[in-house]
This record gives sequence, structure tokens and C-alpha cells, in this order.
Amino acid sequence: MRVLVGGEVHVHYSQLYVESDAEKFTPLLEEAFAGQAAGLCGGAQAGALFLSTGLHTGNVGFTVELHELRPPVDDGWEEVVEVPFTPASERTVLMQWAGEACWELDLVETDYRARYCARGMDRARAADTRGEGEPQLDQYLLQLWPSPPAPARVLKQTSEIAAYWHNYARELPAPPTPEERAEALRLAPAPEPGPGPQGRPVTGGGRPVTVPGGVLRMVPVPAERPEEQPEEPGSGADAS
Repeated sequence: MRVLVGGEVHVHYSQLYVESDAEKFTPLLEEAFAGQAAGLCGGAQAGALFLSTGLHTGNVGFTVELHELRPPVDDGWEEVVEVPFTPASERTVLMQWAGEACWELDLVETDYRARYCARGMDRARAADTRGEGEPQLDQYLLQLWPSPPAPARVLKQTSEIAAYWHNYARELPAPPTPEERAEALRLAPAPEPGPGPQGRPVTGGGRPVTVPGGVLRMVPVPAERPEEQPEEPGSGADAS
């Protein structure tokens, strides 16, 4: 087992991402979870994972592990889900909101199983934000190992917010098949001439989604991201 990321990661809008395709937008919430039976870790869009946290803004404990074989489930985690993940390129990163910082993940282009574990989500959601010097509220673990694709599933659920996101995912329609996507592209009108957006998308704003308690959470909307890759994390995040 190798630890690819360890320490604290800063979150905005209760979101982090795993991305591997420089030609695609960060997935929207409904795109990431469409057709899944599990929330919290959205793997419906190829080459990307959408990771949900309880804390809205601030630092969370976060670890990424790479295993050779499926590791046993640690009962100390309160929420556990698994989804399929296949990198779309030789470069996969864990990325903060709007590309503020990223961590290189040493993954090859093969099929993986991704297990996302969480602890303290309801406590962190109630606090909403974590300021400098305040105690850590929630922790997360992302484990990856080579495995053929298999449907997403919930292994353990204890918190209210996790139950909400699992139900949200289950109520989404299934994503279109490759054939349906191809037909939609064929029937789509030709784009107007003119310069197109440059580089990757950046999510400087968002679209509101209401979660338990009537609190609004933002989901990303496409905009422009600079061509340069985000700088490695410095202050506000500690990784090894």
C-alpha cells in the first residue's frame, strides 16, 4: 500500500474532485451521480470522481491510498461507498474547487475500484465552516486498487447527510448510452462561428442545491480555467 495524499485538504462548497481528462469539464453534480445507487462519490462520468464532504468551507482530513488488492473495510469509518474509476490519461490529480490546488496521483490507465470513506459528516455540516486553529471536524479516505468495473454501491451509511446524497443519486435518471450520445451530437445544431473557450473549465460560481436543514450548496458550472495547471498546494493544505 502507498499513501498518495495525506494530511489536510481545503474544501469549498463541500466538494473535491479527481480528474484525469484535460479536455473535459469538471462534472456537474447530476452528471457525476447519474444512474448510481450511491452518493458521496460520483463516478458516472468517465475519468473523474466527484467527492462530497460534510464541511462547507475549510480544511478536512484527507488521505488517498493505492493498494494492490482490495483492502478490508475499516469499521471505524461511518460512511463507506465504492464506485468504478478508470483514468482517461496518464495524469490523474486530486483537485480542489476551481483548481485552487491539486495533488498528483500516481495512477496508470487501467480500471480501478474507488472506495470513499467518511467520518464526522453531520458534525461538520452543522458547523458549516472551520476556521484556522479550530479542531478538525471530518475525515475522509479514498482507497484505489485495480479491479474490473462494477456498479457503485453503499457499504455503510450512518449520517443524515450521507442518506440525503444516496437518495439524491438514486432518484437521478440513468445517463445516456454511448449510442444516445452519438445520436444527440448528430442532431445538434452546428455551433456559431467564433472563438471558443481556451483551456479547462473553472468553477468560480455555481448553481444552488438545497440539502437538509434548508442550507444551499453550490454545484459547479462551466467557465474558463487558465491553460496553466494549478500550482501544487502550499499554505492551507498539507500533503505527503
